[in-house]
Amino acid sequence: MMSWLEIGLLGMLAGVVGTGAGGLVSVFMGKPSSRFTGTILAFAAGVMLSIVFLELIEEAIDFSGYLAAIIGLSLGMGVFYLLDHYLPHHHPVTPEDIHLGGYLKKGTLLALGIGLHNFPEGLAIGSGFIGSTELGITLAVLIGLHNIPEGMAVAAPLRAGGYSYLKVVAITALAGAPMGVGAFIGAAISSISPLVLGLSLGFAAGAMLYIVCDELIPDAYKSAGAHLSILGIFCGTVLGILFTAWF
Repeated sequence: MMSWLEIGLLGMLAGVVGTGAGGLVSVFMGKPSSRFTGTILAFAAGVMLSIVFLELIEEAIDFSGYLAAIIGLSLGMGVFYLLDHYLPHHHPVTPEDIHLGGYLKKGTLLALGIGLHNFPEGLAIGSGFIGSTELGITLAVLIGLHNIPEGMAVAAPLRAGGYSYLKVVAITALAGAPMGVGAFIGAAISSISPLVLGLSLGFAAGAMLYIVCDELIPDAYKSAGAHLSILGIFCGTVLGILFTAWF
């Protein structure tokens, strides 16, 4: 079993590398086509859906029973709903989404909003590691990949506002740092008892399900259209099933 500190460091690495990679893509490679970005988001949604229903919810039930799993799932979705309601963060997935003027303000607000969203995502990673190392690594990789478009969303207005490459990448990377704090706390809380672990795994499932339904799938449809999005979701779900069977 990994220590809480090690789990926190891995959570921070996933957050910093994810958003930082998005910043690097936006700064040095330009913005990928909308169809490509949307297909990748749909693919990630499919993988996440399979992990939610084949790993997280199943393990939550095994540890704590159906009621705890449902309560945890409800809490996870409820917390992310409140975060989106009071601290919304929009992903500019098409060129029309980035408006003229107010770039620095928009980029700064996005960075703060994404940083706050990354904290409960870290909680999900921490509880996953307490369930099993394999599950924790899977969540860290998936959520880290999910953070790449968020880093792009922060970097684009900051570059347009005149910030240097180094400053843009640093700000996008820092937006992922709260995930490490969340992972540490999630691991500590989940270690209390099997009941709390089941609640935490249910919370992780609810958090990921909300991300898929509120962000990944709508953004995929907006940027890639229905057919490519459905293909991406299908391929991601199949890969997630195979991944679960292998590990």
